[in-house]
Amino acid sequence: MRLFQPDPRERRLMGALFAITFVVTILLTAFFQTQVVRGEQFALRSEENRLRPVVIPAPRGTILDRYGEIIATSIPGYSLTLLPGDEETVVETLNDLAPFLGLAETDIQRLLQQRARSPHDLLTLTEDATYAQVAAIEERRSSFPNLLVVDRPKRFYPEGEAIGHLIGYVAEISPEELALPRFQESGYRQGRWIGKSGIEREYELQLSGRDGARFVEVDAMGRIVNPRSTVGVLAPTPGQDIQTTLDIELQRYIGEIFPDTMKGSVVAMVPSTGEVLAMYSNPPFDPNDFVGGISGTLWRAMNTDSDLPLLDRSMVATYPPASTFKTVTAAAAVAAGLVDADSRMPIACSGGLAYAGRYARCWLTSGHGSLDLASAIEKSCNVYFYQLGIRLGLNDLIEFGTRAGYGRPTNIDLPGENAGTFPEGADWWREHFGYSPQPSEVMSLAIGQGPNDQTVLRFAHFYSAIAGNGTAPAPYIVKLEGGPRSDEEGAIDLELAEEGLAAIWKGLEMVIQPGGTGWLSSLAKWQLYGKTGTAQNPHGEDHGLFMGFSGKPGGHPEIVVASVIEHGLHGSDVAPLVAKVIENYLSRKHGAPFDPQPTLIERYESGRKAGYDEFPAPLIPKPREEPVPEPAPQAG
Repeated sequence: MRLFQPDPRERRLMGALFAITFVVTILLTAFFQTQVVRGEQFALRSEENRLRPVVIPAPRGTILDRYGEIIATSIPGYSLTLLPGDEETVVETLNDLAPFLGLAETDIQRLLQQRARSPHDLLTLTEDATYAQVAAIEERRSSFPNLLVVDRPKRFYPEGEAIGHLIGYVAEISPEELALPRFQESGYRQGRWIGKSGIEREYELQLSGRDGARFVEVDAMGRIVNPRSTVGVLAPTPGQDIQTTLDIELQRYIGEIFPDTMKGSVVAMVPSTGEVLAMYSNPPFDPNDFVGGISGTLWRAMNTDSDLPLLDRSMVATYPPASTFKTVTAAAAVAAGLVDADSRMPIACSGGLAYAGRYARCWLTSGHGSLDLASAIEKSCNVYFYQLGIRLGLNDLIEFGTRAGYGRPTNIDLPGENAGTFPEGADWWREHFGYSPQPSEVMSLAIGQGPNDQTVLRFAHFYSAIAGNGTAPAPYIVKLEGGPRSDEEGAIDLELAEEGLAAIWKGLEMVIQPGGTGWLSSLAKWQLYGKTGTAQNPHGEDHGLFMGFSGKPGGHPEIVVASVIEHGLHGSDVAPLVAKVIENYLSRKHGAPFDPQPTLIERYESGRKAGYDEFPAPLIPKPREEPVPEPAPQAG
């Protein structure tokens, strides 16, 4: 019996029907996925391809001083951007714009090279166009149909040079910075302007805000259809305002009285809280020069200037502490119980001291004779402190210097602070110089010589501890909620008893009285305490140093000021500058008449006539168990 065999044509027909059914099923499934399941996603992608965002920069937050006065703000500005087009049109437009924007031939060539790298992208001509430039261009708008004018907030620093190093400046983010986690996580993109130094850098994420965008329509080739037609706008979010601890009027005053031909720095602090009142570095720079991009000529001039105007001499440059370190040595000996205010050394000063095969001189070759601790601080007698260092021993002096903060950063809330140089122990000499320290090494260290270089900020921080109750919180710039900043790493605790602190204060008080090295800095209304220093400089003339603190007569210290002036001055020459800074601050704070020349001896006569004693009542050291907080400053 013969089995039924299907017709070959029927088999082909069935196969074709199956194939068609399979293909149609796949297509219907794909259509369903595209139109229904992922329809919204593809519609959004299509819309994104049709639109191009033009960034609207967010205004940076305003930076205020302790009384609410503006230090940095954003004002209206403009950026000019050229739409993509053929090279001939771009060249013609640039040449036509040159008279309005001040474009040189080199600027035009640079812009053309930038366009050649990304011919289909917008070409930014300037991000710092003036109102006059924009107005002149808008009057001739028909001649520049391919030019976009975008409102762009512009940074402005009302105090200019007085605040340059402290406030920092803004510039375009670099590729290296863009790769940093803090900027990656915050969604920063190339072309974003960021703080490059100072407060602008440290508080970038708070100040920056979030950029917005204006969306314009583009064709399939990515060309903008109508640059003046906006499809949608995403408003920018302004940056956060921040209030600092700074007294901008004091900062401004320091800039006015600092010798304009000399280099150096002044740092002022509130000793009880760590609030920084002023940080000035000379020579200064104007941060407004960086707004919109600094010119190549000015940037090269700044970087090749032998005076190094970009160097922050308050917290980056370091200096030998010289005789101002004698206060550290005195505090170390007092804390160790080796001396008190009346202690005299076994060997009176006759102009020098021989020890361990070395003869070390005193700055006064005729000698100071027999002195107690307070008189040794007053006269700044090297021989007394040589013996004090020998009594302490090198290791104990190093240990106390480290406790006092020398050789480590203060942890101020600013970028780039220099930790300074200070030995960590006897091994430090072997690691750095290849030899063990000689027994006489402690003599140099005790008077502020040897391997010891610190920032002016460090000097101010240490003297804040002396002006306080032997402790000082870490310095800070930006006011924090909840009171003074808590930073155990940056804080200082000298572990000084009240009587030991009073012994040091007595010597610092005598420095400012007749016969002391800072006598010409005496103030008629305020009791000034301080220490002078003259640092040897292997590269030229000596540096002058002075650290001082003061307050209302009979009260507690309210301000500490440290200053270094490079090349050619002694500490006694720097002291009047510090006294003027203190006079300015305290007079304004307490509503007293301000005398712009308070440091002349003759002012004592007028002070007595006004009812003041020849020397104001001594300040009162704070007992360790009852610290007195700094009163909150009042506006005005």
